[in-house]
Formats: sequence, C-alpha cells, structure tokens
Amino acid sequence: MTLLDEDGEPRRQVGALPFRHGRDGKTKILLVTSRESRRWVIPKGWPMKGRKPFEAAAREAYEEAGLRGAVGKRPIGLYLYQKRLRNLDTVLCQVKVFPLEVRKQLKHFPEARQRELRWFTPSEAAEAVSEPGLAALIRAASRT
Repeated sequence: MTLLDEDGEPRRQVGALPFRHGRDGKTKILLVTSRESRRWVIPKGWPMKGRKPFEAAAREAYEEAGLRGAVGKRPIGLYLYQKRLRNLDTVLCQVKVFPLEVRKQLKHFPEARQRELRWFTPSEAAEAVSEPGLAALIRAASRT
C-alpha cells in the first residue's frame, strides 16, 4: 500500500548529489547502497529541525558516505520514489537534490559498516540507479 502524507502529498526528503572532478577533468558521481534493498542511491534523508534543506543534505552525505565538501544552496532538481517502510508499506517521497562538490572522503563515518560506496561516471551512475527521475536528474546535472 502506498502512503501519502495527511495532505495527500508525497513526503519530502533532501538528498545530495556528490561529485568530483578527476585529474583528467572528467566528472565522477558517488553513489551509496541503501541499507535495506542494497540499491544504488544518493545520500538522502528527512529534513532536519534547525537546518536548512541544503545543510541537511550535506549532513546526510557525511553520515551515509563520510563526505565533506561544498554544498550548493539551490536544488538542482527533484525526483519521486517509493520508500519501503519497516512494516512493508511504501510511502511516496519527493527528494529535493542539492549538488555537493566533494573535497574530502573520510574513512570513518556513522554508517560506514552499513553501506557500499562507489564512484561512477555520470552515465554509469544514471544506469546504476533504479529511479527513472534520479537517473534523469544525474544525466541533466552532468551536462551542465
């Protein structure tokens, strides 16, 4: 069963699209695996009280992937996906995505033992994710 919030709207989340430029000048995108289904996703989570959306997205990137860097204050887009809850219901979520230029990748971070991380070319990243909206967003962001 798919759930919406009380207003019939998707639940809102924030996410970071982590990227870096290699020595060859080519862009790479970092994806993480989700904890439950092990799908390739971007770091994302619920908004945080007392933090602006872009700050919460940067915090998720630190917790899920050990990333530090410069986060954009303006979203590069949004996408929808079905989040599976522990009770096996699904909830429709709308993720507002902020760019994160990675300056440092830490070895120790809160969810290090729970996730895999991998750097992809933008086209590989778009192929690896299962959400069509996220794939489109990655393709569009890598063209700019």
